[in-house]
Amino acid sequence: MKQTLLTIPLCLAISASGILAQPVEVLSYGSIPPRIRNSNPTLAAARFRIDEAVGRMEQSGRLPNPSFETGAEHNVRNAEGAIVFGFSQKLPVTNRLSLEKEITAAGIRAAEVEVRDVERLLIAEAQAEYVKFVSIRQRLVLLERQKKLSGELAEFISEASERGEVSSLDAAQAKLAALRIETAARQLRTKETTVLGKLKPLVGIPPDAAVSPSGNLPAISVPSIKAVDRPDLDAARIGVEAAATGIALQQARRRDDIEATVFVAGERTEDAPEGLENEGIIGFKLSIPLPFWNDNSGNIKEATAIRSRKEKEVKAMECGIRHESQTALTEMRQWADLISDLENKLLPLAKEQTELLDNAYRQGQGDLQAVLSSREQTLELLASKIDAMREFRLARIRYEAALGVR
Repeated sequence: MKQTLLTIPLCLAISASGILAQPVEVLSYGSIPPRIRNSNPTLAAARFRIDEAVGRMEQSGRLPNPSFETGAEHNVRNAEGAIVFGFSQKLPVTNRLSLEKEITAAGIRAAEVEVRDVERLLIAEAQAEYVKFVSIRQRLVLLERQKKLSGELAEFISEASERGEVSSLDAAQAKLAALRIETAARQLRTKETTVLGKLKPLVGIPPDAAVSPSGNLPAISVPSIKAVDRPDLDAARIGVEAAATGIALQQARRRDDIEATVFVAGERTEDAPEGLENEGIIGFKLSIPLPFWNDNSGNIKEATAIRSRKEKEVKAMECGIRHESQTALTEMRQWADLISDLENKLLPLAKEQTELLDNAYRQGQGDLQAVLSSREQTLELLASKIDAMREFRLARIRYEAALGVR
């Protein structure tokens, strides 16, 4: 059931004639992840989240800058006066600074896994568009083959009609069937343009470049169940840890910082009858806030609710991942069964019936409408197989993306 992709010459042959003048980018399923990592602008922008988190961590857990204080006074009636210079520093009495540092360090880990999650989603999106693109190319090859067969039949009918062996209406009917195939091919090329419009920016291909698929897509086989390694789930769990630290931080903020001041003062005083005297003073002040009116209980309650919410979000995400992966796994099994039936039962029967009707018509023993109808049914079955393989692979992409498989 392994499907070989189109070779580059064949792909180019079925494309529009103008595409030959375009630069061609060869793209394979396996080259998508490295292309995303190296060329995707959305991922490049997301990486700056890590730098933002590093900056926040470097800024957190620091003491506030000290304050310089100065003052002067002068007695307007005599020469007495004073001048004061001092430095004040606020100092925490709890472990608030270390808790702030811990929270921002968790922010770095969260940013790193969030970037991985952006990468996961972009790779899955690009792989899905690539599978659709290859499916369209396979459908176009199928139509080209059908067009060739219809052309051969139309030529046979035209020659037989000139000899008077068949009706001229049969020749017109055969030409109409060929035109219908060409119309279907034009519709597919329009869809291909839409798919490429989504795929190219994801993998860093210029808009004016043509894309040629290369290599093989994953085989049609249901993968074994793997462990979950979702970056967004890791980020949610880190969020729970940070929220627990946030509760401790709000509890530490119940007590405000104390403020210590060291000052130097110089005074000039008049001491009768001695006269003016200069005095120097060195002092220390300590300001201790009293927790009478604000115990930070509201912020503690909010932080507790945030942790509870994040815990529930983790459980909801785990439940969603289980359902998403199981649904995709069930879809793969169903599509694989359908592909097996098409390959082993329906297509062989349809091809045999088409060959019998075609041979009978060429020998003057059958009806053209039956031949065209049989060919159309065979074409529909072949197209159904391509579509089923496409849907299987899309389900596999969803399954691997749901589990975080890299």
